[in-house]
Amino acid sequence: MTNNESDSSREWASQAYALLKQKQELKKQEEQVKAEELKAEQLKAEESKIEQLKVEVNKQNCSNLQDDTEVKLGDFDDDFTWSAMVLAAQGKKVNQISIDEIDWLSKLRRGLEETRKGFVSELLDKLGDDPLTPESLDDLETLLIRADVGIDSTDKVIHALRKKLNEEVVGGEEGIKFLKDELRAIIEKPIKNSGTNILVPQKGKLNVWLIVGVNGVGKTTTLGKLAYLSSKSNYKTLIAAADTFRAAAVEQLQVWGDRSKVDVISNQSKNADPAAVVFDAINAANKRKSDLLLVDTAGRLQNKNNLMDELSKIKKIIDKKVPDAIIESLLVLDASQGQNGLKQAKSFAKSANLSGAIITKLDGTSRGGVSLAVSAEVNLPIRFIGAGEGIKDLRPFNSFEFVEALLADR
Repeated sequence: MTNNESDSSREWASQAYALLKQKQELKKQEEQVKAEELKAEQLKAEESKIEQLKVEVNKQNCSNLQDDTEVKLGDFDDDFTWSAMVLAAQGKKVNQISIDEIDWLSKLRRGLEETRKGFVSELLDKLGDDPLTPESLDDLETLLIRADVGIDSTDKVIHALRKKLNEEVVGGEEGIKFLKDELRAIIEKPIKNSGTNILVPQKGKLNVWLIVGVNGVGKTTTLGKLAYLSSKSNYKTLIAAADTFRAAAVEQLQVWGDRSKVDVISNQSKNADPAAVVFDAINAANKRKSDLLLVDTAGRLQNKNNLMDELSKIKKIIDKKVPDAIIESLLVLDASQGQNGLKQAKSFAKSANLSGAIITKLDGTSRGGVSLAVSAEVNLPIRFIGAGEGIKDLRPFNSFEFVEALLADR
C-alpha cells in the first residue's frame, strides 16, 4: 500500500469508524429497550418461575462470556486505521465492513508481530527511499530465510527482484509493493490450482473433512474452532471423535463440541476402532442431513505405519458409506515449528493425499513465513489460519490480508 493510498484511505477509515460507532450506539439502545421489556415480564411471573429463569440466564451468560463474547468497537487507533485500509484496498465500502472483520485483522497483524520484528523494520531501514541495490537484495534474502519463508520461496522472490532491477531502477516503496505482489503470487498459486478460492461445505452433499496432523499442533482445538465457524455460518455440522488413541482426546473434543453447540459422535471404550466411530458418525450425519462432518484423527507420525493405515481405513469407510461425499484432508501445522512443520507437510503430502493446510499459532512466533514455504515447496493451499486462543480466532485464509499483515510497516 503506497503512501498516497494510505493518505487517501485514512479519511475512509475515519468515516467507517464513525458509522460503526453509530451502529453500535443504536444497537446498545435497542438492547436496553429489550432488557427493560424482559424485566417487566419477569416481574409479572411467579416467584418460582423467576428464580428458575435466573438460573438458566446465568448458565447461558457464563457460556457466552467464555465462547461467544460479542466484539466491541475499540478506539479509533492505528490498529483500526490499518485494518480499515486493508478492507478498503480489497474494494469494501464504508457501510459494508463489520466490527468482527476489524477485530480479526487487528489480531492477525498483532499475531504476525514477532515475524515482522527484525524483518520489516530491518528491511525498511535498509531500503528507505533509496533505490534497490544488489547488496540490499542480499540483505532481503537473509531476512526472508530468517523468517522461515523457505529456500524455494526466497529464491523465487529474489530472482524476480533481480530481474526487475536489471530492467529498471526500483525505489524502496516500489520494491516493497513488488515484494508483496511476489509473496502473494507464491501463496495464491496452489489455491488457484485447486480450483477453490475459499473452502466451504458444498450444499446438497455430505462434506467430510479429515483433520490430520501430529500431536501437539492444536489439531483438536482447531477442529473445535472449525465446528464453531461452520455452525455460525449456518451449516449443519457434526463431529466424529476418531482420535481414540490419545488419552482424554474424546473428552477434550466434547468440550469444544459443547462450546460450538455441535454434537460429537464418539465411543468411550478404551482404544475403540476409529473407523467404527466414523461409520457411526456417517450414519448420524445422513440421518440428520448434515452438511459437514468434521473428523478428528489420531496424531499421525510419519514413521507410524499403523496410524497411517487407520487413516486409510477411515477413507475406505467413507467411500463405501457415502461414495458421493466430498472429502477434504486438511493438515494442521503449528507455525512456531517453522521448518519442522514444513517437513511434516512434505511427509503427510506423500502419504495422506492432502487437499489443504491449516496454519495455527501464528501469534507469538517469529516463523510465520513458513506459510509461504508450505505453499511453494509442498504446493499445498492454505485454507484457514489461526491467530489467537479464542474460539473465533480461526478464519478462512486470505492471501492479501496475510501479506499486508506480514509486511505492515508499523
